[in-house]
Amino acid sequence: MAAKKKKRCSVSLSVGRGEKKPASKGAGLTAKGRAKYNKACGSKLKAPQPSGGKRRSSYCSRSAGQMKMHNISCSKTPKKRICAARRRWKC
Repeated sequence: MAAKKKKRCSVSLSVGRGEKKPASKGAGLTAKGRAKYNKACGSKLKAPQPSGGKRRSSYCSRSAGQMKMHNISCSKTPKKRICAARRRWKC
């Protein structure tokens, strides 16, 4: 018996409505955006943990994999959302 795939949740989040931070401000979701996503998807997103801990190290390694997969270099393109988010998480 094969396991069923979990259906992805699609939520429209906008910088203009205050649900995401612009890349110039560090990227990532605001508290309002996390609340909207959690309500729509039934998940439990938490605020960033830049001070350290397991979530931070997990995020840093996961985002490094995304950068490698998409050939993004933060030294060449520091304005990308992924680079701003990694700076905010202190990766």
